[in-house]
Amino acid sequence: MLGEVLTAIVTPFTPDGAVDLGRFRALCAYLVDHGSDGVVVAGTTGEAPTLTDDERLALIGAAVEEIGSRATVVAGTGTNDTAHSVNVTRAAHALGADAFLIVTPYYNKPPQRGIVAHFQAIAEVTDRPIVAYNIPQRSIVNMEPSTISELARIPNVTAVKQATTAPDEARHIVEIGLDLYAGNDDLLLPWLELGGVGVISVFTHVVGPQVKELIRLWKSGEQAAARRLNDELMVVNDALGVTTNPIPVKTALRLLGQEVGGFRLPLVDATDAEVAHVRAGLVRAGILAGARG
Repeated sequence: MLGEVLTAIVTPFTPDGAVDLGRFRALCAYLVDHGSDGVVVAGTTGEAPTLTDDERLALIGAAVEEIGSRATVVAGTGTNDTAHSVNVTRAAHALGADAFLIVTPYYNKPPQRGIVAHFQAIAEVTDRPIVAYNIPQRSIVNMEPSTISELARIPNVTAVKQATTAPDEARHIVEIGLDLYAGNDDLLLPWLELGGVGVISVFTHVVGPQVKELIRLWKSGEQAAARRLNDELMVVNDALGVTTNPIPVKTALRLLGQEVGGFRLPLVDATDAEVAHVRAGLVRAGILAGARG
């Protein structure tokens, strides 16, 4: 297992739009000090679609250097181009990444056998764990249970980040022996109930210790307490669901004094109404004391 709480870390940018490796390193350390067992670098929340390969690899290398001795570094190296994914995975392996997050190829809508071939090709260039990322709401194509069974035959495919809401499909992942990670924050408790190991999370940027405690409570048999804590955390989940992430989570970090910069187009700054929504949620959750802007 790669850890129970893996934060899909945002990518900080400087005012001129360059990757800010200094702030990124500081954020990596902060997250590990506040509940995260590791980070997922250059995922969707990290604005991977607008990163160059050099930027992506610089971030992965910085994370390995900053926290690799005490936490897991999962490199987001999946794209909709198999050859490209293979090359980036090979390079991230050389940098010391502990594992790789590979999303279902998007936009080109491969058949299920194409998905399997995609993962097989990537798995040939590393012996480290691969986490398959199933998010049909972004990639269009769902990894069917039979396809995930095929992926489980690849020795280093060890886990699935499951962002669908179908419990039968999530249960199947557990039954065939793969680690099940919640791919959306509101799926953490439902997937724990099915035997999941944890979450690859966005809201752990601001509630990492609470999420770590929720998992501890559940696994120690204190389910009622875990459910109460989950209900409290859904206030934050709702606040960060006001628009497409990472817009809300970067907004939340700014409100909490973590300077992570802006966005690369086509992502844009939150509107005044969206900022107010995020602020109100943080205040309701007791995370933000005042009306800081």
